[in-house]
Amino acid sequence: MLASERRQYLLDRLAAEGKIVAKQVARDLDLSEDSIRRDLRELAAEGLCQRVYGGALPASPAVAPYAQREAIEPAGKTRVARTAARLVTPGSTVIIDGGTTALALVAALPPSLECSVITHSPTIAAALVPHPRIDVTVIGGRLFKHSIVTCGSAALEAVSMLSADLCFIGVTGVHPERQLTTGDSEEAAMKRALARRSADTYVLASSEKIGAASQFQVAAFTDITAVITDAPADDPSVLALQQVGVPLIHAG
Repeated sequence: MLASERRQYLLDRLAAEGKIVAKQVARDLDLSEDSIRRDLRELAAEGLCQRVYGGALPASPAVAPYAQREAIEPAGKTRVARTAARLVTPGSTVIIDGGTTALALVAALPPSLECSVITHSPTIAAALVPHPRIDVTVIGGRLFKHSIVTCGSAALEAVSMLSADLCFIGVTGVHPERQLTTGDSEEAAMKRALARRSADTYVLASSEKIGAASQFQVAAFTDITAVITDAPADDPSVLALQQVGVPLIHAG
């Protein structure tokens, strides 16, 4: 089998099974594990998979630059956002993470809604300006330009003083084994801190994030209230999440 054929075989198997176990593939193809691991390293370098111990998982397209992410599954993000918006009640205090789905959530909030929003995203704060009855608190810190959010020690210290009724966070991957992940360690720490300051935390996860994984864990499934997703109920990754007890809210 040529190297190009082997790489395509790995991608096809990853799509079909949701993971690659290097030892098993090496046995099936009668090749060395080193050859398979080398292929996986090359695929990971191209952003086509996420390497993990012993193999690989599907890579999330949500690690792309912000401008590119805006064009990924916009209809799915809108469905997730509308479902999330219905959870916000008048008078509540809500933490809203950054990202394109969070921006869609702001757009889905009723213009007359009266509540308080805390965010570490300048983009989210600016989008809330036309909402006259929403009080906005912006968390300062070092700007992480990939997601246009603040991170770092100053932001984490500010978060430690907060308390909220609801928290909506975005992730780049929701996987039954790797759980909730994102592509940057500081951003993962910030999301984790935000989730801890709320009575209920919901993960905004349009379909392309379900079954995918990134490098850094944000939280375990036991740390959240539910995952809101538009992925079909019969999607293999959705079924796998249900099997491990992940609470899901299906966005229609």
